[in-house]
Amino acid sequence: MGFPELETIRLKLVQVKKEHTQSYFEIMSSDRVTKYYGMDSLKSFEDAAKMIESLQAAYENNRGVRWGIILKETNDFVGTVGLNNLSIRSKRAEIGYELHPSYWNRGITTEAVKEVLRYSFEELDLVRIGAVTYPQNEASIHLLTRLGFIKEGLLRGYLHQNNQSYDALIFSLVVKKA
Repeated sequence: MGFPELETIRLKLVQVKKEHTQSYFEIMSSDRVTKYYGMDSLKSFEDAAKMIESLQAAYENNRGVRWGIILKETNDFVGTVGLNNLSIRSKRAEIGYELHPSYWNRGITTEAVKEVLRYSFEELDLVRIGAVTYPQNEASIHLLTRLGFIKEGLLRGYLHQNNQSYDALIFSLVVKKA
């Protein structure tokens, strides 16, 4: 069947591969990007290569799907969007995303997330998509609520980053199936 490549007006959502390692490293080594990510910034090109391998393993084991976000106009790799903790049997997953700061505030993440939600509900037949974010991550909270996600509550000490535990908010979008 192959990896499910998706497309929007401005974006191609593709499998993250070795050829994307440098761009992925540039994004994930930025403290601005990882400030509310729930993991420390990457320190080396090798760390980025290992992360890409783990994304591929998650897909092969049906535990997740992570797409690279490519701008059609320039063919630039600008971030990723994907499903974590995927359970086809339980019809649920969690969505996650990050974008290079040079591309913030252009609607790119919203466009990518909308397409992944469409794919999740229509093609994977999922019922629930969760999202976990820091309470301080106003941009992510705004994106999620604008797309119809509902805040469910606070997860105390849920995220660990920079040798410290942080609280997280949990959001969800549930589609009732007829």
